[in-house]
Amino acid sequence: MAKAFASQGDMTEKTITFDEIGRDLYAFTAEGDPNSGVIIGDESVMIIEAQATPRLANKVIEKVRSVTDKPISHVVLTHYHAVRVLGASAYGADQIIMGDAARAMVVERGQEDWDSEFQRFPRLFEGHESIPGLTYPTTTFSDNMTIYLGNRRVDLMHLGRAHTAGDIVIQVQDENVMFTGDIVEDHSACYCGDGHFNEWGHTLDNIASFDVDAIAPGRGGALIGKDAVARAIDSTRDFVDSTYAPAARVAARGGSLKEAWDAVREACDPKFKDYAIYEHCLPFNVARAYDEARGIDTPRIWTAQRDLDMWAALQG
Repeated sequence: MAKAFASQGDMTEKTITFDEIGRDLYAFTAEGDPNSGVIIGDESVMIIEAQATPRLANKVIEKVRSVTDKPISHVVLTHYHAVRVLGASAYGADQIIMGDAARAMVVERGQEDWDSEFQRFPRLFEGHESIPGLTYPTTTFSDNMTIYLGNRRVDLMHLGRAHTAGDIVIQVQDENVMFTGDIVEDHSACYCGDGHFNEWGHTLDNIASFDVDAIAPGRGGALIGKDAVARAIDSTRDFVDSTYAPAARVAARGGSLKEAWDAVREACDPKFKDYAIYEHCLPFNVARAYDEARGIDTPRIWTAQRDLDMWAALQG
């Protein structure tokens, strides 16, 4: 390889914030690193997104313990990616919940995704030796599911394919707040390597239709207020569309992956180059956009070797 992945050299520790985005609802954010969410019910706590390792999960638990001593009863995982799920064991929760499609992806490609992500972005796997193995849910659902934390209602919903085929969102109606996972990002690149470009916008429309007052996005800062929510939804849509359209034009004329890479850079660099993890995401985003434009509906499984082969092709 001519050079390493951008993320392999990213070893800078990020500053953690813990923002209350509604009554007893919190967003754990870290300057573009994976976010987690916290929902405090009458008697117990639900965590949204587990982090990549038990050691990193303990940073979330430390913040939870700064605001409540209630036990953690549920961990909800919006999709299957390793950086979201492999820390789940740290919480000691009785219930680990995913959508049906996300669980199927753990079975189909969970180990390959773990190996691939660890190679790409080692800093996000601090304490990787503490991971006991793949995370499987105790409970799954197809379209929607409601959980009551005492009197507090929490709705889990699959609103369409976007970041992956199995994305779910979590809404807390009493505060009109939503946790979107990586369907919505704020000033952070979307990782689209397992995405569905042509459906992402429709899924964003479905999220927008709830007219929520705050969102905890997958990456980036907490979005508090309708203006912030609308801005992030719009910028996410722009990022996804600006990535796909140039790659699709190249694919339509039979151009190469490298040509698609150059076309996407020309379109996206001026608008998004300062976004968190932009350089990390871009090669995987281009490869997936190029595949989807050529009719490959199901994202091909990323493996550590496929990552290297793709990156070498883009250096040519």
